[in-house]
Amino acid sequence: MTPDSEKTSLGKTDLQTLPMGIGVWAWGDSVYWGYGRNYTEADIKAAFEACLEVGLTLFDTAESYGQGRSERLLGQFIQTISPEKASTLLIATKFFPYPWRIWKGSLRLALQNSLKRLQRSQVELYQIHWPFPPLSVETWASALADVVAEGLAKAVGVSNYNASQMRRAHAVLIKRGLLLSSNQVEYSLLDRRVEKNGLLAQCHELGITCIAYSPIAKGVLSGKYSSRHPLSGLRSRKYPGKYLNQIEPLIRLLQEIGQSHDDKTPAQVAINWVICKGALPIPGVKTLQQAQENLGALGWRLSEDEVAALDHMTHQIHL
Repeated sequence: MTPDSEKTSLGKTDLQTLPMGIGVWAWGDSVYWGYGRNYTEADIKAAFEACLEVGLTLFDTAESYGQGRSERLLGQFIQTISPEKASTLLIATKFFPYPWRIWKGSLRLALQNSLKRLQRSQVELYQIHWPFPPLSVETWASALADVVAEGLAKAVGVSNYNASQMRRAHAVLIKRGLLLSSNQVEYSLLDRRVEKNGLLAQCHELGITCIAYSPIAKGVLSGKYSSRHPLSGLRSRKYPGKYLNQIEPLIRLLQEIGQSHDDKTPAQVAINWVICKGALPIPGVKTLQQAQENLGALGWRLSEDEVAALDHMTHQIHL
């Protein structure tokens, strides 16, 4: 098991997690990820159990994932473990501000429905999925404070908010006696916008956990794909063969660095890079094999020189 000394707090709360969580977008999603074709419920249950074995407790889902199926599957799996083990879990889910949700109370109703699917009375972290109109950042932040006051969530966060939107939400919560715990954004070696636009620095300044989704760029940084072995489905539109050709030097560097750390895989090195940057990665897992590989990103650290080398390599890639 990964040492307890590696645990970190979620924002400024007393919620403790290892420096990596698990994203469960793919659980039940047949459109983007191919649930039911490439992997099954039995596969993801095995992955869930493997994560628990080593003390991974943070599972991130959303009401929109698989049209609620991700939450249902997660809730179903939780029912199969002991109450003691279930009490250690940190379950995070998200509210999607669909354009027809034009009143503040929609958030509370959505959370209640999520709780039914999860078979829980409370989640540890409730997040706004996107900062979409028509309602303001301030309105939804106030709604987050309401569900904490009601005991439906322990902590609250946002997702895909820029620095200004995050500060606005943070300010509203402070007035309600709360703190914003997290901002979940896309962050990987191939997407470093949060470094360049100052968002990551602001998270550190305010004590907000930067949760990094797609830390291996939807599998691209695993080293398993190339122009000769391209991605399938919708992922291939974002990462076509031409793109994969251009990142081959980065993949080779990930492989070289991994070899110097007891043969770590490119995916493990890429996830560890995110941890070294002070963010909390939540790679997705669909199978036992993927779970076991991702777990190999914990318990060690890249050197400062290795982080710098990876940083430099990504600056050389012009896509």
